[in-house]
Amino acid sequence: MHASEIIRSIEAEQLKSDLPTLYVGDTVRVGVRIREGGKERTQPYEGTVIAMRNGGINATITVRRIFQGVGVERVFLLHSPRIESIKVIRRGKARRAKLYYLRDRVGKATRLKQRFDRPL
Repeated sequence: MHASEIIRSIEAEQLKSDLPTLYVGDTVRVGVRIREGGKERTQPYEGTVIAMRNGGINATITVRRIFQGVGVERVFLLHSPRIESIKVIRRGKARRAKLYYLRDRVGKATRLKQRFDRPL
């Protein structure tokens, strides 16, 4: 048991505290740190959260967007040092935990209704 306590204490130091409350269906803008040569810059990635996985330090979100007519999904580790910022653009109304059905939809059918009862 002693080893798991050590692991838990190390993970607790790495957890981010400035994360917004995210829900499935939200449209978010994730600032990702990109390294090009010796320079480092922040690249925004904007899309809809279609899946969330909670697991302490291993918490992830799957963000889907359409780029040049092709659906692109990225999985982000929330507590990763590569993630600079996460900003909620709009709240979406979803009635299920995983929105994988959006993969089969095209165009306007991928839109979700907006929620106004949760603050941004």
